[in-house]
Amino acid sequence: MHSEQPLLAVHNLTHLYAPGKGFEAVSFDLFPGEVLGIVGESGSGKTTLLRSLSARLAPQQGHILYAQRDLYALSESERRRLLRTEWGVVHQHPLDGLRAQVTAGGNIGERLMAVGHRHYGDIRAQASHWLQEVEIAANRIDDLPTTFSGGMQQRLQIARNLVTQPELIFMDEPTGGLDVSVQARLLDLLRTLVRELNLAVIIVTHDLGVARLLAHRLLVMKEGRVVESGLTDRVLDDPHHPYTQLLVSSVLN
Repeated sequence: MHSEQPLLAVHNLTHLYAPGKGFEAVSFDLFPGEVLGIVGESGSGKTTLLRSLSARLAPQQGHILYAQRDLYALSESERRRLLRTEWGVVHQHPLDGLRAQVTAGGNIGERLMAVGHRHYGDIRAQASHWLQEVEIAANRIDDLPTTFSGGMQQRLQIARNLVTQPELIFMDEPTGGLDVSVQARLLDLLRTLVRELNLAVIIVTHDLGVARLLAHRLLVMKEGRVVESGLTDRVLDDPHHPYTQLLVSSVLN
């Protein structure tokens, strides 16, 4: 069961950049090995919330404690270091999270160098291992990401994030823009990696199918507020809030 302390504790987080734009009064705890899904339609504030949770947008109110440290009391360089080492961010558009003019192996190796690895042979061996972990042939190690398909770029971005064995991964619509068969393989891969590495994950998605497959718990957002939260199966099979009922029924129709 849960360890005593949450990995991430969020209290009354608020960031409004215009009336009804952004999010307000969001609170939750996230434990090691747990996947939290944040769902809602476009404009519900979920991506802005993810940016704030992942140290890329200071909230106007509230606190985030990561491993019992106040995230926004840390210096900017300390927060940047977290993003390079103990955390990972998987962007919806994979090239936002990759360096297009650096080889596949180099993209993975950069993260290792950020945590102090210096031995070229070791870095290359780990890059090769992680390419294979995400189902990319090791002989593509010297190819540029721009020569990869969208699904392969997304898997490379995941490998780049996981090579430092982070505690916490933030994902923004990781299957968006991929065709259905590629999505299914990527979701299978993510489920396996999350379980094997005991990762804590916060995933933003508008796709309730993705949420059901990956998330243990859900927050449902509407116009910047959390209108419902709970275990994923409970929220999707027995939604209480009219907005959640609408979301679920629109998927079923």
